[in-house]
Amino acid sequence: MSYNHGKEERKWRLWKEAEEKKLRELGVDEDTIEQLRIHDWAIFNSDRRYYQRMQDVGTYLEEIAESEELPEIKTMEDFLDSIENQQLYQLLIKVDKLTLRAVILQLQGYSIAEIAMTLGMKEYTVYKRLSRLKAKIKNLLR
Repeated sequence: MSYNHGKEERKWRLWKEAEEKKLRELGVDEDTIEQLRIHDWAIFNSDRRYYQRMQDVGTYLEEIAESEELPEIKTMEDFLDSIENQQLYQLLIKVDKLTLRAVILQLQGYSIAEIAMTLGMKEYTVYKRLSRLKAKIKNLLR
């Protein structure tokens, strides 16, 4: 959701008016109330700049993600050919074919349940195979 400066400023002003009303009821002098207003306004503007930058970064990352064309992986050979790290490649060619098929299906966006059904395995088995492979890869990359 994008940051709406006007809406946030209206909310801030309503909050600030209510706060100042309470402070006046409690007998706080006008100089202190004004100093609080200046301080809170500076914080509001700082937050506004932060949220605006975050929105800009998010938009930039979305554009980059949309422009990146990843090769579609349909077979184990395509998957293995896409591996550029030689150590990782050597590890993956030793992995059994069912685990590699599970990885490919997961990369294509299938859930663990869908992968299990497709490969004729239990969900727990798919999860275990993927987690063991993940552990091997982590050890390799250390």
